[in-house]
Amino acid sequence: MFDLGALELIVIGIVALIVVGPKDLPGMFRAVGQFVGKARRMAREFQRSMEEAADESGIKEAAKGLKDIDNLGLNSATKSAQSYAKSFLDDEEDEAAPAAKPAEKPAASAPQTTAPSSDPKEAEATSDKV
Repeated sequence: MFDLGALELIVIGIVALIVVGPKDLPGMFRAVGQFVGKARRMAREFQRSMEEAADESGIKEAAKGLKDIDNLGLNSATKSAQSYAKSFLDDEEDEAAPAAKPAEKPAASAPQTTAPSSDPKEAEATSDKV
């Protein structure tokens, strides 16, 4: 709750011993213990009243309905979609890997040919040159 460690408790105990004195220290610790006990009881009662209000408003049934949706198989569908996406990305990386390597030079004996262009103006220009 307050996140007090052992060292902090020791310091608080020493300060309390100096301020209150050894004679009244047990009575003070008893009073602090009773106060903490009352605070815990109040917190527990508040929590119970909130749970009862949630039960009356139907929040628990809605939460149960959401948990039932998971039982319909949506979780497995999500997992399969994620695995498909991962395999798809892995395939793209495998295809991109050869493009990253330096290209081999073509053999000197093979003649260089160009593919016919789909642009009609460019096709006319190449036919005039021949």
